[in-house]
Amino acid sequence: MNLAIRMMVLGPVQTNCFFLINEDTKEVLVIDPADHAQKIIEWMKSENLKPVAILLTHGHFDHIMGVEGIRKEYGIPVYASRDEVDVLAKPQLNVSTMMGAYLSMKADELFCDGDVLELAGMKLKVISTPGHTIGSVCFYIEEEKVLISGDTLFEASVGRTDFPTGSSRQLIESIKTRLFILPDDTSVFPGHGGTTSIGYEKLHNPFVY
Repeated sequence: MNLAIRMMVLGPVQTNCFFLINEDTKEVLVIDPADHAQKIIEWMKSENLKPVAILLTHGHFDHIMGVEGIRKEYGIPVYASRDEVDVLAKPQLNVSTMMGAYLSMKADELFCDGDVLELAGMKLKVISTPGHTIGSVCFYIEEEKVLISGDTLFEASVGRTDFPTGSSRQLIESIKTRLFILPDDTSVFPGHGGTTSIGYEKLHNPFVY
């Protein structure tokens, strides 16, 4: 399987939406469709891609605003953590109220820590990383040494923990015990900002102590 990773930066807080593309089949997984569903749809059509599923690292508004438009267009399932059900459903928890919106949504498929999602010819391991939200997860493709880290781990930074269900203690614990055990040459694709690697963050991230 030849994997290609593409990214769009979308929405009011510059959120990274990732596309994991199986270049052999043109199937694609959409991770965290942040906003502008129509723009995402038009791009996927221009690339002749076949969307298989939408995967969510967590339920904050800036990662889910494009979900319904894509789900409706393609009739594909949305996957999210079992621990994130309330965050997705309640505007006060997904902080969409900060934007004057009231987003509420329900995933079609719920996963748990350690589950392996076999989609579009890929195997994505679910790594539970509570801290940014209670149900935050990262997706790890071991064969490709790729980690989609959501808002848990950024380049030389970490996700904020002052929103509902957040915990700074949990976040640091998650990074140290769940992510920093991965190979140093694992490429990290965060929910905001630039890409990095596990090895770089172990040496240079000032927030993980």
